[in-house]
Amino acid sequence: MLLVEKPYEGVAVVTLNRPEAMNALSKALRQALRQAMVELDADPSVKVIVLTGAGERAFTAGLDLKELSSDPLGMGAANATDPAENPARALLATDKPIIGAINGVAITGGFEVALACDVLICSTNARFADTHARVGITPGWGLSQKLSRAIGPYRAKELSLTGNFLDANTAYEWGLVNRVVEPGELMETALTLARQMADIEAEMLVTYKAMIDDGYERSLGDGLALEHERSVAYNAAVTPEMVAERRAAVQARGRSQ
Repeated sequence: MLLVEKPYEGVAVVTLNRPEAMNALSKALRQALRQAMVELDADPSVKVIVLTGAGERAFTAGLDLKELSSDPLGMGAANATDPAENPARALLATDKPIIGAINGVAITGGFEVALACDVLICSTNARFADTHARVGITPGWGLSQKLSRAIGPYRAKELSLTGNFLDANTAYEWGLVNRVVEPGELMETALTLARQMADIEAEMLVTYKAMIDDGYERSLGDGLALEHERSVAYNAAVTPEMVAERRAAVQARGRSQ
């Protein structure tokens, strides 16, 4: 149902493994995802997490509608705040960078999970759709707010008020995803990026990710104030010797690229 692997030093891969159900987020899978994220966040051997779906059809189709149809209380999951029930919150509660490797469709709740990642790499098979309005419910995992911030309110309204699919190349043109690659290159591309991130010290990855995320939620002026406050506190512990050593490593990396 959920696979967790550590293919390289500092990198973990989490796979939603229900391909027969388009990796739909059953209650058990949501709970397993939350538990995996908690464990990986606490694991000092892991710096970066790659999240993907099994197969090529779907990243995830969102909530398991078949399961929900048999549970009179099941729709409560659509507005759950507990990360064990709300997979987007499970990702957002994770301090370490998460790269979403979008291998197929990311529909409705699956779209919300994708938006909770820090970086999105998708294959040419990837498609995104917000079908909340067509199903007759409103989003509760962040899509109505995060999508407009990612691609602007006009494009977000086009997607959400039609339920139309957004193909991978258009998603790239609209700034929703970082890169589009062939299906066979998806995991290699995501893992290469993850390994590049994992070259950075773990504390810096967590600190910088939080600075970007926390500042983005504020006005520019407040964000700049936040940066100043945290930068002063963090940089006070940095010595000239540490800077010289890291500068040499940066120069060596530049010559090798």
